[in-house]
Amino acid sequence: MLTEFAGTSAVAELAALLSVADPPVADHWSHVERGFRDWIGRPDLRVRLRGHLRTLSPREQARVAAKSRETTTHFAWCLRDEAAEPFTFWLHEYKPQRDWRQGYADSVHNHRYHFCTVLLQGSYLHERFSVDLADGGGAILSTTLLRRSAAAEGHSGTMLAHEFHRIPEAADDTMTFLVKSRAVRPWSLSFDPNTRTSHRHVPVEARLEDLTNSM
Repeated sequence: MLTEFAGTSAVAELAALLSVADPPVADHWSHVERGFRDWIGRPDLRVRLRGHLRTLSPREQARVAAKSRETTTHFAWCLRDEAAEPFTFWLHEYKPQRDWRQGYADSVHNHRYHFCTVLLQGSYLHERFSVDLADGGGAILSTTLLRRSAAAEGHSGTMLAHEFHRIPEAADDTMTFLVKSRAVRPWSLSFDPNTRTSHRHVPVEARLEDLTNSM
């Protein structure tokens, strides 16, 4: 059921379209990918997304701001996150390269969720990797570059939660639109190619029980 964001906005339209996907989207992401590609292929994607932003009420704007976050390489704007829906919808606004700090998009990493993305403006260098994991899967021991490609405006792609990638370079003013599944893994991993250090990332909300037990 659509709630506050319901209506004719671009993001609400996509949410309604993808929510009827069958079978369950977390297990069969190809259904989502096909719907996403059809939707972004319609004319004036940036105009439609800009229209969504401009029609947000003050309350909706506050919700976007509250759920969004800054990373070391980009701003992640949460356009829609309804608990009853199997997806969240985001804009990633990349910082100028000179303002990047190591440790996020430029590390070799995976995600806790599947996602589809499209480049709205700008460009970036995208690399995919295979990784050698430690026993138990809690750390990356080594990585191997599989392929490297330059992505420009209009390029789209899909990443599944078990796949690893990085974006070492992005043009100033690069922006992407993403549809993400709910988390299908309890944590994600990253690997710094310079120091060869692996990190496991557990979302803070999942650590509340650990905090309570440690007090």
